[in-house]
Amino acid sequence: MYEHLETAEQTENLKRVVVDPVSRVEGHGKVTLLLDENNKVQQARLHIVEFRGFERFIQGRPYWELPVLVQRLCGICPVSHHLAAAKAIDQLVGIDPENLPTSATKLRRLLHFGQVLQSHALHFFHLSSPDLLFGFESDIGKRNIIAVLTDYPDIGLQGVKLRKYGQEVIRMVSGKRIHGTGAIAGGMNKSLTKAERDYLLEDIDQMISWAAASVALIKKVHCSNLPYYDDFATIRSNYLGLTKPDGALELYHGGIRAKNAQGETILDHFDYCNYNEIIHEEVRSWTYMKFPYLLSLGMEDGWYRVGPLARVNNCDYINTPLAEAARVEFKEHGGEAMVHSTLAFHWARLIETLHCAESIKELLHDPDIMGNDLVAQGERRFEGVGVIEAPRGTLFHHYQVDENDIVTKANLIVSTTSNNMAMNESVRQVAAEYLSGRELTEPLLNNLEVAIRAYDPCLSCATHAVGKMPLQLELLDAKGQLIDKLIKHSDGQIERLDG
Repeated sequence: MYEHLETAEQTENLKRVVVDPVSRVEGHGKVTLLLDENNKVQQARLHIVEFRGFERFIQGRPYWELPVLVQRLCGICPVSHHLAAAKAIDQLVGIDPENLPTSATKLRRLLHFGQVLQSHALHFFHLSSPDLLFGFESDIGKRNIIAVLTDYPDIGLQGVKLRKYGQEVIRMVSGKRIHGTGAIAGGMNKSLTKAERDYLLEDIDQMISWAAASVALIKKVHCSNLPYYDDFATIRSNYLGLTKPDGALELYHGGIRAKNAQGETILDHFDYCNYNEIIHEEVRSWTYMKFPYLLSLGMEDGWYRVGPLARVNNCDYINTPLAEAARVEFKEHGGEAMVHSTLAFHWARLIETLHCAESIKELLHDPDIMGNDLVAQGERRFEGVGVIEAPRGTLFHHYQVDENDIVTKANLIVSTTSNNMAMNESVRQVAAEYLSGRELTEPLLNNLEVAIRAYDPCLSCATHAVGKMPLQLELLDAKGQLIDKLIKHSDGQIERLDG
């Protein structure tokens, strides 16, 4: 359970705090803090303690299986892996994104907007809104979706229905809400029928209205807690994501744009097929998750953030009117070229939710989604790279195959991996600000988790646990003796064990 300290000097007068596992996020991780005799944080780390190995699992499989196989990485964002893999194997059959049939491209976009809509709604309303509506240090019995539905029934129900609508979009396009099909090498396997299109049109105006209301809600919550919400877990970082050629927000296909903390452009509209020329990954002994960084800036300064905050920061505009108006207000609140507040991830996330709802309506009125020109094929290739903006950030899938169409090499950089260093820095900031004295409390524990939860991490690309995982916080002295211990059981009950 405990890692060895890296140097002998670190053991002098240091105490170790362990939070294991972190709850209300996808997957399993733990936080360790090293404190000196004055409880000043000397080190803060987020450890990912699961090993998934999907890059190995898919080796030896025929490439056409990949869109179905890799979506098993996750029960919350399977469509993102499905489409990233599809974009990669498009290239294996000689089709670049701009050469995909028009109907296939628009169906994939519709599928992806449904995916981002449902995932953002799930994360905000089910997992994060309890902290934001009741307070980070509220009674633990309040910090769940049931309490939100009880005390804020309109907000809770809107969140549930927004997510359900996004899942219905996925079901209409891919056949199932979770782990459907749809995208194949060079296109799509079916279009929408008129009945399916009309079914989705029935509720889309209501979804746009609720999404707009959610943006107003998070703006009110954030601005009612200033400067606390602007400062909590906040760090200054580089930002990376896809944009359209004209700088507009792009979730499905674009070039890589990166900006620094001052808003200055590091690179713009870089071809993602050459991502390994600009992004390298560092491996550290204390976690299974790598640390990507921009090669031009080096390991020390090149780490970056991805996801809603990065995308809304990086883009020049959003091409749907309500979301663009919300983006302008968001940037005006920041007062700088870039908004650095970690809790502003939630605000940006709901702006994207509104953009997805508006975009779904636009596509549902496009007759191409019912077209029959669905598949194209070109000249055979042996390498493909697919990149997409998953709900949590930029997602890379890179495959190589042999002459028998068998996968020989695979590399995946998932969104949470890119946010790894940032999450560690945010944990350190919160720990240094809020950890004081030897007595440990459950509210303190939740403050650490709130910082991580803002990034909506998928620690193992696994299904949400909705707060039911047990959580443990321990304080040990320099000799390794237990001083204090809190345990949160799977039923939510808190137990204190004296050292």
